[in-house]
Amino acid sequence: MSTKTYREKRNFNKTPEPTGSAEDADSKVFIVQEHQASHLHYDFRISLDGVLKSWAVPKGVPTERKLRRLAVETEDHPLAYADFEGDIPEGEYGAGKVIIWDKGSFELLERTDKKIVVALYGAKLKGDFALVRFAGKEKNAKNWLIMKVS
Repeated sequence: MSTKTYREKRNFNKTPEPTGSAEDADSKVFIVQEHQASHLHYDFRISLDGVLKSWAVPKGVPTERKLRRLAVETEDHPLAYADFEGDIPEGEYGAGKVIIWDKGSFELLERTDKKIVVALYGAKLKGDFALVRFAGKEKNAKNWLIMKVS
């Protein structure tokens, strides 16, 4: 995978976000960042294929079983983004404050085109979580559900 789309959306002369570089593709890190952009949401990211696969979760990652939350797939981010906190300037893509809400390691339990299951080992998020892609029309291709399964 590539962070090309990520880099195209940003002006690195104006934003403090990392540009990305060759990094440890075997890294097993997850991160949840609270992002106060035009609307408060949480960005859930897991390191897969040498990048951070990313989803915007408007209501936050569920911490209780049986709760299901919308997770909208966004562009892949560089692994260095796992350490990013800061203010993205007004007028830049994703403008607003970003803080690390939780971070830790994970184990990949299952991965298909329609489902990703991980065991999270964070300070706040612990246990097995599933991301399940919405079935249906192409317009929903980026929509997933995220849920705690154990």
